[in-house]
Amino acid sequence: MKQYVNVEEENYRQTIFNDRAAMINQHNLEADLGLYTYKLKINQFADMTHDEIVQTMSNKFQKSRTTKMSTKSNRNVFRPPPNTPIPAAVDWREKGAVTSIIESQGQCASDWAYTATTALEGQHFLKTGKLVRLSAQNLLDCSSEFGNDGCNGGLVNAAFQYIKVNEGVDTEASYPYEALQGQCRFNQSTVGATDTGFVNIAKGNETALQIAIATVGPIGIAVDDLHDSFFFYASGVYDEPACITTDWSHTMTIVGYDTFNNGTTKQDYYN
Repeated sequence: MKQYVNVEEENYRQTIFNDRAAMINQHNLEADLGLYTYKLKINQFADMTHDEIVQTMSNKFQKSRTTKMSTKSNRNVFRPPPNTPIPAAVDWREKGAVTSIIESQGQCASDWAYTATTALEGQHFLKTGKLVRLSAQNLLDCSSEFGNDGCNGGLVNAAFQYIKVNEGVDTEASYPYEALQGQCRFNQSTVGATDTGFVNIAKGNETALQIAIATVGPIGIAVDDLHDSFFFYASGVYDEPACITTDWSHTMTIVGYDTFNNGTTKQDYYN
């Protein structure tokens, strides 16, 4: 149970919680009527204002930060082989390339670090047949000179560049997650995987994205998450009309795609 500093604060938080609960209940009632394809639920953010959640969870990476990113590698774009067939559905979880553990970033905008480690875990599995959890904390603590900013946010590309130059990232078992940025404790003897580089997928090219998912493996993406519907998402096919494509505030890893079809609604979605 959460503890508050005084009665006034508790009453303030209770009011926010009640408003959230009413919003979520209304949304779920409308979802039951078929107006939405996803449901919401109460979680640890229910007594926080929208702005407080954004400040706590969303990636606040400052694009003006100086980095040691390779300009050439940052420009490389994924080019699908010509006439590549696109499977109707892909799920790398079923192939064992993705851990079944749902990671929690806590009150730290470490989405970029988890996105990098999850995508690299998939590549490591496809090359070795072994699924090894990699250390997001290693990236939080050690990749600042590549432009990342710990719990304030970062870039997945910069994380991959760090791993390449550093010749590896430690395992989660040897360097566990702490949800805060600390002193770099990288240990070469406990490296779990390495990378040789990365490419970008052209913005808005979902055909290229699907081909990459199907032929390469789990893929890191960036999205607009600045919506209560995202913060309180529970299940179903998430579809937020207010999402923008001109900027991003959260990164995640796509592990597959499929089509939702309940007889009345047909909708493509990513996992």
